[in-house]
Amino acid sequence: MRRVRHDHGSLYIESAALPQPGPGELLVRAEAIGVTLPVVRKVAAGEPVELGGEVAGEVVAVGDAVTGFAVGERVTGLCFKDGYAEFTVLTEAMASRIPDGASAVDAVALVRSGLVARGAYEAARHLAGESVLVTAAASATGHIALQLAHLGGASRVVAAVGSADKAEFVRGFGADEVVTYGQEGWGEPVDVVLDAVGGALLSPAIAALAPKGRLVAFSSGGGTIQAYDLLVGAKTVIGFQMAMIAREQPALYAAWREELWELHGAGKIRTAVAVELPLTDAAKAHELIVSRANLGKVVLVTS
Repeated sequence: MRRVRHDHGSLYIESAALPQPGPGELLVRAEAIGVTLPVVRKVAAGEPVELGGEVAGEVVAVGDAVTGFAVGERVTGLCFKDGYAEFTVLTEAMASRIPDGASAVDAVALVRSGLVARGAYEAARHLAGESVLVTAAASATGHIALQLAHLGGASRVVAAVGSADKAEFVRGFGADEVVTYGQEGWGEPVDVVLDAVGGALLSPAIAALAPKGRLVAFSSGGGTIQAYDLLVGAKTVIGFQMAMIAREQPALYAAWREELWELHGAGKIRTAVAVELPLTDAAKAHELIVSRANLGKVVLVTS
């Protein structure tokens, strides 16, 4: 089979033996692979990270002790190793069925990014009538977060993006207002900020909060917050990590996942795919995300 590897930030294709599923694992023939920002950042930095990601496709073999899935079923899930490959291994606990009528691309665009958006929104303890600002609003997670804020009864949804040419896109997913990172001030203060960027954007994101506002930090971008910036407005920063929910609250994780499919099936949440690229163009997929040129999810396909 073909798989993508990386060396000091460079991605390349190689031939590899077909993996075998171990106990509690599924071997999946990948149809679509979702590219994730944390992996892109680590590859760009030359870190020795595994190329994991969201994978969707057909189960072709199951390991011992697998009880919930059978050969021939279509599944999606997050894998932590060799995700950029024609065949990959998913643990049964991380896999879920793709509903009839949904494509593999639908699955990688909705499930993981949607779960992160859903979890971050839940962590904010948003109340109907409160305003919400979403950073990286044109991203795979951001454009879903905009829609969840509207569904939750937000009085005003603000999209923060890197450039004004993304305004039409985010307005199409429910943004009432659009601000760019470089502008001075982000308009009227908001009650909630869902921050997927971190780093240098933390300060303006905190400044955008109204008194007693909450910022949910779920970015891999790091950054520093000055305590005084929180004290003067009695503001709060909440850290959110989806992996912890998946590990410690699997029933909640599954409930959110089913809710996302229901909302998608009812047309209440739409997904945007920026581009579908062949597996051999993995480097180009990473470049799109590094340059912030993508509007929605970047997906690799195997055929």
